This record gives sequence, structure tokens and C-alpha cells, in this order.
Amino acid sequence: MNELNEVRHCPAPHDIIYYDTDALRERFLIENLFISDKIRLVYTHFDRMVVAGAMPVTGKIMLEPSDYMKTDFFNKERETGIINVGEKGLVKADGEIFELEYKDALYIGKGVKEIFFESLDKNKPAKFYINSCLAHKEYPSKKVSRAEAKPNPMGSQSNINVRVLNQYIVPWIVETCQLMMGVTEIREGSAWNTMPCHVHTMRMEAYFYFEIPEDQAVCHIMGEPQQTRHIWVHNDQCVLSPDWSIHSAAGTHSYSFIWGMAGTDSEVDPVKTIDLR
Repeated sequence: MNELNEVRHCPAPHDIIYYDTDALRERFLIENLFISDKIRLVYTHFDRMVVAGAMPVTGKIMLEPSDYMKTDFFNKERETGIINVGEKGLVKADGEIFELEYKDALYIGKGVKEIFFESLDKNKPAKFYINSCLAHKEYPSKKVSRAEAKPNPMGSQSNINVRVLNQYIVPWIVETCQLMMGVTEIREGSAWNTMPCHVHTMRMEAYFYFEIPEDQAVCHIMGEPQQTRHIWVHNDQCVLSPDWSIHSAAGTHSYSFIWGMAGTDSEVDPVKTIDLR
């Protein structure tokens, strides 16, 4: 297996009670997603979601399946969502060319055989953050620009959780089988996201944190509501969130994160803040 490919298995909720910091980070945190002219791919058993990062510099690079996936091409039985968190770049899907600027998104449907990534300027490379999950039906590829995303202001200054949840790959904008993605931006002076928090027992989620200054950090809160744990996260890092876990965070500076979900679309189960332990 390519050294840039990795498999993550699913710990049970009662197991993480005994994890130390290193064990939590090893199982749930994904670091070093962007490597020059490479695609870093993590296949997870959380709803069989794939989390990946592509950073083309000197030329185009192709999204290929890991040996573990045992398919002829990456999107043979999958659908894929991409959000650019770098400079301007191109995504080519079976010859169809999509230009993505910062915070533009692209959905690529099942059956697309060749997916290439390319930067327009090698001195200012694009950084394509990728989520992919299993698909049962072919839907057309579709770009959703930053301007086309649906913004949803949330929170209050008194609760220091003022934020804007921008919906990109959601059913009312893009037809998909199960994949959903968007970008939440924490406003200056606020810290918390997804607080009050919740779980959704039919969907996993991946949180990719970015726009964090080099000398700052975000504390991601996870675990069962009465058995919470934390992981300190830095820029361009991702935390996997199982269906049984809450997913919230507070930063030492304003920040943004990409949320990606797979599984059955269902109502969330709210958790009262005063009930957290």
C-alpha cells in the first residue's frame, strides 16, 4: 500500500475511556493532509468515508483508489466532494474542467473514471480537501462556488458562538446519494462551534479545521456526552467524529472548518450544555 494511504478502524465508545492523548490523536486526528505533488488518502471505517488532501505543485495529480479499496478507479462505487482551501486550481473529471477558487466546492458523481487536480501557479498551489463515501446512483458533477453556497448565521455574542454555516453540497443545492459538505466560519470575538452540541446516531462526520493562525489552536471536544475527551488541533488538520460522539470546539482565535457527513440523513439528538461531563 502507498505510504501516503492509511486505514482507520472504528473504536467503540467504551474503549476511548481508557485512551491517553496519543491514542486519541492516533485514532481520530488526521495530520499532514497536504504534501507537494501528492494525494494523502485516509480510508475510514466510519461509514466508509474517505478523507484526503491533494496539493498539486509542478503538474497534475490523479485521484486513485488505495489498495484497500480494491476498485479499478476511485469513483467506481463512490461520490466525491472537494473544497479548495488554497489558491486557484483545476479539477478535471473525465475531461470536464472545473476551476475552483478559494472556498469553491465541487461534487463529482459515481462512475467518473478519471479525476485530476492541477494548480494554476506552482508558486501558489491549490489545496483540495476531499471527502468521499459510497454511492448507489450516478448524479452529475456540479460546482458550487463560494457565492452560491447558502449562508446560515447562527449563535450569539453572549454565548461567544457567532458563526456562519455555509451549505455547499446539500440536497437542496446538489443531488447526492448521501454526502453532505459545508464550511462554518467562526466570527472574530467568538470561539465555540456546534454549541449547544448534539449527536446524530445515523451519520458520521469529519471536521477539517483551517484559517487557524500558526501560533494558535482549536480544542476539539468529542466523546459521549457524559464521557467527553479533547484533541488540540492546528491548521489544516481533520478530526473524525463517530456517530456516537459529540463534535464541538473552541479556538484561541477565530477559525473555519469544513464539515463532511455520510450515512442516513436524520434528525440530530440535542445535548444540553449543563448535561456535559
